[in-house]
Amino acid sequence: MVFKKMLGALGIGAPSVDTVLPNPNTRPGLVLAGQVNIVGGNHDVQLDQVTVSLVTRVEVEAGGEDHNAMAEFHRVGVTGGIHLREGQQLSLPFQFAVPWETPVTDLYGQRLHGMTMGLRTEVAIPGAVDRGDLDPVHVYPLPLQERILEAFARLGFTFKGADLEYGRLHAVPQTLPFYQEIEYYSAPQYANGIREVELTFVASEYGVDIVLEFDKRGGLFTPGHDSYGRYRISHADADRVDWTAQVDSWLREALSQRQTLLGGYGGYGGHHSGHHGRPGMGGMIAGAAGGAALGFAGGMVAGEILDDFGGDGGDEDFGEE
Repeated sequence: MVFKKMLGALGIGAPSVDTVLPNPNTRPGLVLAGQVNIVGGNHDVQLDQVTVSLVTRVEVEAGGEDHNAMAEFHRVGVTGGIHLREGQQLSLPFQFAVPWETPVTDLYGQRLHGMTMGLRTEVAIPGAVDRGDLDPVHVYPLPLQERILEAFARLGFTFKGADLEYGRLHAVPQTLPFYQEIEYYSAPQYANGIREVELTFVASEYGVDIVLEFDKRGGLFTPGHDSYGRYRISHADADRVDWTAQVDSWLREALSQRQTLLGGYGGYGGHHSGHHGRPGMGGMIAGAAGGAALGFAGGMVAGEILDDFGGDGGDEDFGEE
């Protein structure tokens, strides 16, 4: 996609940039590769740095209200300083491993409602930085994640939506400053005790931490309350377990317990670090101003919406690099 406002600080006749992703479909842990094509304008210029970064939309709570913000969570340098001559054509290849915790955006060639992901190219020139448009990136689930998503579908759960919440999960080895919630309406066989389920994956090279939040129905005079389950699964178990039966057992365990926490893997405590404002959930969440401290590569910009994406899904082609 050619920059709409490429190097505007240089005025008319500035260079143009086009970032090409031969295969925008990927999975966490795989390599995403492409090239940045630059064509010089009608005068020589100095380019200090060219970088690419993964950008997504995150929901942030501030002042008691939620708003969307742009989050750049992985940045890679393509090249250092370049003296670009008039009319010169450059092709700069790049590749990087997609972070393991990158949220899932697509399933079976369809974008999950509520999810956005793009690759942004940024060119730094003396005294200014120009950010280009976002090239869509489609992140498909790891095999283990896919099996669990399939299990929810087989059990009759209805997909509600997905989003990214700014904050940290309690007692989960999390590196990104946000986590994904995949939301389902309950299947009929569980509807007497569970209204909705929120599913969170936190992947690493060794496996996936799975966090389930069950919004339990209350009685006529008893308010509902949330229960939590936490499980750590190895990637090797993706094809060794009957995941439909396993997920069913997790759900029935939630129905059978009245305490606020499920007896998940290792007896871990609460789910969120305070995003929903519940006491005892493992400490306070950092505010939007703490983005850099929590690991944002480029911080967040409130109100900047990802409206440069195009297309739905794409061919599911995941060649190992």
